[in-house]
Amino acid sequence: MTDPDHVSTHDAAADDRNDHIKIYVDGDIVHRDDAKVSVYDSGFMLGDGIWEGLRLYDGVLSFLDAHLDRLYEAALYLDLDIGMDRDQLTAAIRDTLRANDMHTDVHLRVMVTRGRKRKPFQHPHLSIWGSTIVIIAEHSKPDESMVQRGIRLHTVPHHRGLPLTQDAKLNSHSKLNCIIALNHAIRAGADEALMLDPFGFVNTTNACNFFIVRKGAVWTSTGDYCMNGITRQKVIDLCRENAIPVYERNFSLVDTYGADEAFLTGTFGAQTPVFEIDGRVIGGGNAGPVFHRIRAFYKDLIAEQVALARG
Repeated sequence: MTDPDHVSTHDAAADDRNDHIKIYVDGDIVHRDDAKVSVYDSGFMLGDGIWEGLRLYDGVLSFLDAHLDRLYEAALYLDLDIGMDRDQLTAAIRDTLRANDMHTDVHLRVMVTRGRKRKPFQHPHLSIWGSTIVIIAEHSKPDESMVQRGIRLHTVPHHRGLPLTQDAKLNSHSKLNCIIALNHAIRAGADEALMLDPFGFVNTTNACNFFIVRKGAVWTSTGDYCMNGITRQKVIDLCRENAIPVYERNFSLVDTYGADEAFLTGTFGAQTPVFEIDGRVIGGGNAGPVFHRIRAFYKDLIAEQVALARG
C-alpha cells in the first residue's frame, strides 16, 4: 500500500494473494504463518547471512546467473557453506514458485545464513547444523505511478565505507548502516538516503544504485564503495550499446544538484526517477528523456530474455 506522504523504490500494488503464500525453509515449503527459523539462527542472532533479490517475468528468472554469481562469491568470501550447488538452489527456487502457482510479476528474496548455533555467540564454529536457506516469493508488481511521483533524496552523514570495514559489495543480512541512513533521511522529510563514499563523492542510496544525467551523458559512481548492482551494470551496458555516453567516475553534490536528471536502479523497481535532492528540484520535477530511453531499452532487454528462454 502506498503512502501519499512517503514513497519508496519498493512500493508495490497491494495483492491479497500474498496473505497465503508458501515459503521455502530448509527443504520444506509451508504456509507463511508456519515459516519459522530458530532464535539461535546466525542470521537472526548476528546478521550473519547473505541474500539475493530476484524478479520473475513471464516465467523467466531475470539475470539468474548474475545473481547466483554474486551470492556464491559472497558465500566464498564469508566462508559460508550454502550446502547446495547452483543447480540445487535453482531447483529450490523453482519449486517455491511452483508451489505458489506463480508465473510473472513476482519478487523473490533468497536468504542464506550460517545456520543454527549451539550457543548464542558469534564464533562460526558454533554453527554445527549447516546453513539455513529461506526463499520468499511474493506477488509484487512495482507501482508504475512512481514514474510520475518520483523519489526525494536527502544526503546523510553516514557513508558506505571502505572494504576493510564491511565491503559494500556484500549483500549481507546486516543492513544497519543503510537503515540508520534511511531513518535519517525520513526524519529530514525525504523518501530515501543519498550516501557519499569515504572521500565525500556521491556514491549510492540506502537501497539502490544512483545515476545522474548531465548534458545527455549518464554518470554513476566508480562502483568502488557501493553494491555491485546487476541492474546498475545492465543500465551501463545498455547505454554503451545505444550510443548514450556513460561514465563511472567521482562526482560531487555540486555536479548532482546541477544535474538535468537523476534516477535509481535496483532489481525490484528497475529504474526510478529522482525529483528532489536536499530540497533542490531535479529536472523540473519530471522524469527526463534519457531516463525514458533507458527504461524502454531495459524493458526490451527483459522481453528479449523471455523470448530467448521460450525458444
